[in-house]
Amino acid sequence: MLTKEEKQEIIKKFGKNENDTGSAAVQIALLTARIKYLTEHFKTHKKDFHSRRGLLKLVGRRRKLLKYLRNYNFEEYKKVVTELGLKG
Repeated sequence: MLTKEEKQEIIKKFGKNENDTGSAAVQIALLTARIKYLTEHFKTHKKDFHSRRGLLKLVGRRRKLLKYLRNYNFEEYKKVVTELGLKG
């Protein structure tokens, strides 16, 4: 999982300040890090179906946040998508 330092680094990179953990960009970045971790986890644990359900829920939550960000702040959406390397 993500360490505390990695989370702080993501918050500094995508947030407006160090305490900005609620903005959509920060949440998308944190979800992307967790999704990447779980994707690597499934390469070795192919039959871990319970965690796979959690992964699908994370992907759905990220998709909703991306949709929100695209509708309300398109410039920030483009920035987040390009920095995280997501399809958009």
